[in-house]
Amino acid sequence: MCLITGISLCGFLYSDVLVHCKCDRGVWSRGAEEGKRVPAGIDPSPRPPTSASERRRDPAAAMEPQESQDAQDGLEEQRAFICASFNQDTTSLSVGTKTGYRLFSVTAVDKLDCIHEGVECPDVYIVERLFSSSLVVVVSLSMPRRMNVYHFKKGTEICNYSYSNNILSVRLNRQRLVVCLEESVYIHNIKDMKLLKTLLNTPTNPTGLCALSVNHSNSYLAYPGSATIGEITVYDANNLSTLTLIQAHDSPLAALTFNSSGTKLASASEKGTVIRVFSVPEGQRLFEFRRGMKRYVSISSLSFSADAQFLCASSNTETVHIFKLEQHSPSQDEESPTWSAYMGKMFTAASTYLPSQVSDMMHQDRAFATVRLNMFGLKNICALATIQKLPRLLVASSDGCLYIYNVDPQDGGECVLVQQHRLFESSEEQVEKEEEEDPEDGSPPPTSQSYAATVALPSTPPSSTTLMGYSEDGGAQTGDVIPEHEFAASPVCLDDENEFPPVGN
Repeated sequence: MCLITGISLCGFLYSDVLVHCKCDRGVWSRGAEEGKRVPAGIDPSPRPPTSASERRRDPAAAMEPQESQDAQDGLEEQRAFICASFNQDTTSLSVGTKTGYRLFSVTAVDKLDCIHEGVECPDVYIVERLFSSSLVVVVSLSMPRRMNVYHFKKGTEICNYSYSNNILSVRLNRQRLVVCLEESVYIHNIKDMKLLKTLLNTPTNPTGLCALSVNHSNSYLAYPGSATIGEITVYDANNLSTLTLIQAHDSPLAALTFNSSGTKLASASEKGTVIRVFSVPEGQRLFEFRRGMKRYVSISSLSFSADAQFLCASSNTETVHIFKLEQHSPSQDEESPTWSAYMGKMFTAASTYLPSQVSDMMHQDRAFATVRLNMFGLKNICALATIQKLPRLLVASSDGCLYIYNVDPQDGGECVLVQQHRLFESSEEQVEKEEEEDPEDGSPPPTSQSYAATVALPSTPPSSTTLMGYSEDGGAQTGDVIPEHEFAASPVCLDDENEFPPVGN
């Protein structure tokens, strides 16, 4: 049962343990320190000694050479970093940390603007932003069963919900908000947060794998239909009915994502060798791509481009693959005969006499473009976006950096790194920034301060009264609801005082 708790007028996880990362459009997280209670799917692991006192207590660490300052800063960044996710139209990056969360604008290549830094709750392992609005959903390790919905610009909490088990993932569009637990799924109407449907006794889903269509006119929801094979259940979250079941893979699912219109669904299994694309709602297989043959990998994210012409996939290896979704028509091969086309026809004819597994492999397309990352084994998420009128690949990594690559939409090949941004400042950079903000001459601080800077100032305590318009079961009764015009065209203006969502008096 889902209960709404006290609502007050008043934001996410990457610490020292890894979460098995099985994602849809791109979310990954790390759990809490050893011994701390963490949600299902988060594996506790010991952290290395970092302080001088800890190193003295650890003889093995004391024998190691002193690390450089850069290496220490890098470790600090990784310990502070818990999770990362792109918003629905890839214009914003949300990062959960041990102290709160950060929101970044990713609409330019040369600069990375931090839009907001929230410190309402520590150890944030889920943070989701609704397009470019001020609505963010936050879940903390300290309260893994409670979901907090914030209006970060006004510094207010819209509402919070408590669930029967740990929250593993949250997905949202302009019509629905979906909360996924290990064996149940909750569907809310995002306009008034009313609980519309509870899907109980779903197949065991320890990683909270699910995907919600960005297009709110259909609001398709995809989640595993089996815990042992790669079956996908496609659910209509608007009409609250099951659409179809897709037999996607032989192994359990590892990643799911919809394209922006909700007409295509991409999936990968735990083996990570084959990625398939299906039509929605029909469930017909449209494309099949082979990521690799030599080894099994853990797919960490899948993401379509805005026009659904490309699909990118990242994993725990050093390679990000970009596939091109194009149908090869026989007429084109006949009009422009080439040696490769001729050989392709021969292989196609020969494949009819081969075992089905070999035949399927011969019909699978390979990557159109690739990226070689300068790290191996680190968690990351990827997304395709058009920035300054050019196609780019964005990779947010657990090393605390955002990498931006150019993608050649005509020839593909190896993508070129054009910019690298640090998501966290080093100790020296932070000191310099504080000195600039706090000059020695004692001049008064600027009149306009960020919310992160003002939360520490004394203010009127938040009201503990229930917000009108919400009942204990999450249903709207008499209060305000989110105006329809806020759900039309995106993005929502962050400077609009009447901006979504409303906050009761």
